[in-house]
Amino acid sequence: MSDDDFMMDDAADEDYDLDYDDDDDDEGGEDADAENMYYKAKGMIEDEPEEALTAFREIVDGEESKGDWGFKALKQSTKLLYCVLLRPQDALKTYIELLSYTTSAVTRNYSEKSINNILDYVGGEGKGFGVKTDLVTLEKFYDVTKKSLEESKNERLSTKADLKLAKLWLDRKEWDRMKLVLNDLHAFCVPSTSSSGTSSEDQSKGTILLEVYALEIQMYSELKDYRKLKEIYKAAIQVKSAIPHPRIMGVIRECGGKMWMGEKNWPQASTDFFESFKQFDESGSPQRVQVLKYLVLSYMLMGSDINPFDSQETKPYKNDAEIVAMTNLVAAYQRRDIHEAQKILRENKATILDDPFIKFYIDDVLRSLRTQYLIDLIKPYTRMELKWLGRQLNVGTDEVEDLLVNLILDGKVKGKIDQVAGRLDLDRGHAVEKARYQHLSTWSNQLGTMRTTVLGKTANGGPAPDGGKMMGGPMGFFS
Repeated sequence: MSDDDFMMDDAADEDYDLDYDDDDDDEGGEDADAENMYYKAKGMIEDEPEEALTAFREIVDGEESKGDWGFKALKQSTKLLYCVLLRPQDALKTYIELLSYTTSAVTRNYSEKSINNILDYVGGEGKGFGVKTDLVTLEKFYDVTKKSLEESKNERLSTKADLKLAKLWLDRKEWDRMKLVLNDLHAFCVPSTSSSGTSSEDQSKGTILLEVYALEIQMYSELKDYRKLKEIYKAAIQVKSAIPHPRIMGVIRECGGKMWMGEKNWPQASTDFFESFKQFDESGSPQRVQVLKYLVLSYMLMGSDINPFDSQETKPYKNDAEIVAMTNLVAAYQRRDIHEAQKILRENKATILDDPFIKFYIDDVLRSLRTQYLIDLIKPYTRMELKWLGRQLNVGTDEVEDLLVNLILDGKVKGKIDQVAGRLDLDRGHAVEKARYQHLSTWSNQLGTMRTTVLGKTANGGPAPDGGKMMGGPMGFFS
């Protein structure tokens, strides 16, 4: 971490609060000396980190009472020890000391921003971060933070810290630790018992509840626990009294789309992916591009002829560098051009197949394409070698046979597979003969009906054809 990172971070804190009084109240005396010492110490961070640490300590020790410059010095000392000198245990000590300043020495907003900032560095989100903290130290940082916030009755920041910790465990796939934090967050959202004696989520805290659900739904999606995933998804959709950040709803809808994909409910998946895309787009999240790819995938899987880029929301991304490959894939799919689709996938592996979710379903897309292509391919023929069909599809004979078996079982192809000869025999000739015999049978039935009618009339003394008498006349039947 460079000195610029520390300077920019400190400036960001001040800009965030829009509160410059703490720096400008006293322009001389002790505060002026502390300020000079502070910026001199910051100037030494990159080249002389140990000397910078000593200088920051002098500022803290030199204060008669806890003040703003002491708080700033402790904040920089914590980051210096943690990120540069790689002494997390010492960083924890200075951080605990810093927390004692938050109740009186600095403004509430500034202290909250500083705590959030330090926790980001500890969790690995800070700029220039180069160390992965051990889990025990991580928990200690959050434990002392929570204890301090509970003592100061800062419920809002305590909840935000828990949400941040749950997100950290999610990123590190520490499921047991994450579940413990989620239990605490749910307890915060269920503070009372209803008149019926059963607990119910406090909808007045719906915004926080949706953030909890968003974390939970991601966890169960990773764990592939689709029963719990669906349960949390339904609960999240039913929360009405909340004003969540669009990104939160984007996460929930994205996971919902993936859940429906797992159930092969392509239309419902496309609906959720579209809603997710809109939410991410509104929040400016780069995840919107990835979700748009999922939307395109769902459209192809359900065999839709509608172009997903025709809508007003998606049209601006049609020529995006990350999206062009998917746009071309959709066009190839709608033309039933399997060769072009395979070429697009080969040439755009990084933008399409590097995503495990897309890769998992792309085989279904190609299978659907091959099936349509195969149906069109065999139309003019009555007998074909499986090897020849495989060459046309660029697949092995076994896969061709598997496709044909499914088509025959579904009634889409009339024929049989000769595995010994390795060929497909279609029933086209049999169908023609069958139709011919049906026509002859119909004609024979009509002649029989006509004969019965004629015989019935002559039996009653009616005239025979051509004026002769049937059977009884001199000309008989042949008159």
